[in-house]
Amino acid sequence: MPGWQTLQDELADHDFQVIAVAIDEAVDTIRNYIDNDTDGISYPVLIDADHLVSELYAISNVPTVLLIDEDDMIVQPNWNAYATNTFKDFHGIDADAQLDAIRRWVRDGATMLPVDDVAGAVADLTDEEERGKLHFRLATHLRNAGDDDGAERNFALACELAPHDWTIRRASMPLRGGDPFGAEFFELVKEYTDAGRPNHGVNHPGTT
Repeated sequence: MPGWQTLQDELADHDFQVIAVAIDEAVDTIRNYIDNDTDGISYPVLIDADHLVSELYAISNVPTVLLIDEDDMIVQPNWNAYATNTFKDFHGIDADAQLDAIRRWVRDGATMLPVDDVAGAVADLTDEEERGKLHFRLATHLRNAGDDDGAERNFALACELAPHDWTIRRASMPLRGGDPFGAEFFELVKEYTDAGRPNHGVNHPGTT
């Protein structure tokens, strides 16, 4: 988040606005992080506890970036982009090249895809993936209602239906009592890598 704040500050005079969407339900945790961040996060951070954004835009990985112009048109669809190289050794993505691509768009209007290619650049969710996202939503509602058994059944089914969807697999880990940075996470990473890093998105500068 501080990396995106740096870009926000740099491009503010060009009518550039970062808007973050946390696919999470831990509102207080996120608010405390933002309030206590020494770099000062000034851009809006929205909470999408029901994962409506990930369903609407067919997002299956985080962080995913979309670029939307002043006419509310998507000019850069789902893109696994980073604002810093902190974890470059882990994910192999060069944030500097990605940020430069955003700068070229903001300052010069240079898009990464031809306008006519944007609409069909990201594949729709499969039937199984759509069902996985719905079962995830059902699981969170059952969990919040105190039905732990029902929640676990639906979390398990969601992960089975969409095994490479990080907004389901990783997001469910803390909700099921797991560690999102523990052994289960690294198992997900291995499965994801072995499967060829499937992703509903496009690859651009800095992505390997």
